[in-house]
Amino acid sequence: MKARTQRADEDRCRVRVVHLDRIRRARRDAIPEPDLERMALTFKLLGDATRLRIMAALAGGEMCVCDLAAYLGLSESAVSHQLRRMRELSIVKPRREGQVLYYSLHDRHVVDLLARTLDHVRE
Repeated sequence: MKARTQRADEDRCRVRVVHLDRIRRARRDAIPEPDLERMALTFKLLGDATRLRIMAALAGGEMCVCDLAAYLGLSESAVSHQLRRMRELSIVKPRREGQVLYYSLHDRHVVDLLARTLDHVRE
């Protein structure tokens, strides 16, 4: 029981001190609630290894649904489902060429997010 209490104490202050200047700064710089909700949805969407594999594949350039399915070893239906969810949050964007539907990462922010996350986990 003592070890668990010690571990819990590692995550909190040992004295109660409220720094009003830091609270004011945090309130001033707070992210608006609608943006927080969208960010949470984005991180939730990215919390799936298959979708991260899709992003990594698309970081090298656009691919069609058939190519992604073959690369991932999944059905085209399963890949299309993931891409639809990713498109809803502007992670990927489609481009149709005749009968073929290509996908690419939506913009540079998505590429940067993928690269920074990879850098973070490799540190």
